[in-house]
Amino acid sequence: MKNKQKYNIHFKHYKNKLTKTADEFFVLSRNKGIYFFPNLITSLSLFSGFYSIINSIDGKFYIAGWLIVISILLDGLDGKVARITNTSSKFGIEYDSLSDLIAFGAAPSILVYIWQLKNFGKIGWALIFVYFIGAALRLARFNIQVNSVENKKFTGLPSPAAAGMAVFSIFVIAYFKVAVNEHIAMMIIMPLLGLLMISNISYYAMKDLSFFKKRPFEILALASLMVIIIIIKPVIMFFLIFFVYCFISPLLYFYLNNGKIKVKNEDKDI
Repeated sequence: MKNKQKYNIHFKHYKNKLTKTADEFFVLSRNKGIYFFPNLITSLSLFSGFYSIINSIDGKFYIAGWLIVISILLDGLDGKVARITNTSSKFGIEYDSLSDLIAFGAAPSILVYIWQLKNFGKIGWALIFVYFIGAALRLARFNIQVNSVENKKFTGLPSPAAAGMAVFSIFVIAYFKVAVNEHIAMMIIMPLLGLLMISNISYYAMKDLSFFKKRPFEILALASLMVIIIIIKPVIMFFLIFFVYCFISPLLYFYLNNGKIKVKNEDKDI
């Protein structure tokens, strides 16, 4: 009888130990896993950026440009899905930044370089590298500020917006035969975008933008009009959208700072 009781005590002890170990293993394995759907969208964005590079090398520049646009749309979607489904993770943030470096750093750089600046040799790739390193530094800064500063605003031009501006600038210049030297234009635009990405200028993050909240009727009418114009003239409309987003903040930044300097000078004179 005593041996049986002793056996039961030992059995319960090992049973509890095994149960505890199994629970710990389950929690550990769950913590080591990744959220599938948002990271799948990020993977599609990465693939689109990678395939854009392949098309640039093959000389299919318009296809390469539109693949970057697809990456921009997917990049906005994966973050939105992660926030709505509460599946944000450290892995997702890091993976998204690596994907962005390919899709919005390498892909636009290679597209513009092969299409417009290859014949300029060292000057061409040096100016492109200013854009590329700007994207890399911008994404590195985003990763360390993601839980603090970069909530409702971005510090520096976001890399998807920079990529969109690069793509539609070259589309507008090349496709519509704008009376501007396309090579010189891209030699100015690309390093300028790189500098804006590493600047301290604040840009609206649009993370709180929701299509499911109540909006005034005028907003619906304006959005419907914009959709119609985008369908009719997609290149021009997207160019204008990216142009306004990229350059309105720097203009406001310098205007406001200039106003503050004038006020300080007036106070000193008094």
